[in-house]
Amino acid sequence: MTLGKLFANDRNRVLREAGIDAATLDLLSVIRRSGPPYTLSTREIAELTLVTAGAVSQRVARAERDGLVQRRPGTTGRRTVLVSLRPEGHALIERSVDAVLGREATLVSDLSARERDVLITLLDKLMADVRRRTAHVED
Repeated sequence: MTLGKLFANDRNRVLREAGIDAATLDLLSVIRRSGPPYTLSTREIAELTLVTAGAVSQRVARAERDGLVQRRPGTTGRRTVLVSLRPEGHALIERSVDAVLGREATLVSDLSARERDVLITLLDKLMADVRRRTAHVED
């Protein structure tokens, strides 16, 4: 099993224990990062999460059903839909992010601060190189 898979499996376990799935975490966190009043259009959500409009619609419907967000018509056009974070959604995203970040910190806690710095530098270098080498493939 790869390191990435181990981290992903552990992250999914932590999210399940927190009562949230990765798709809902993605939705709530993008709205949370937008800042007060914690409202985005579905189009903005799609652009920021890099998922299709259909996927955003499904995620929003599920989160609305669970009382985490509220949908309402926008004012800029009849097809515009605004999605706002409800207090329950705000509380869930805060708890979930804290749980995930706390767990990730625990997973790398055996590395010294210097080792973590070196690892970050090397991973950043690798990421930039892989992006450069695969850029033509993504187009």
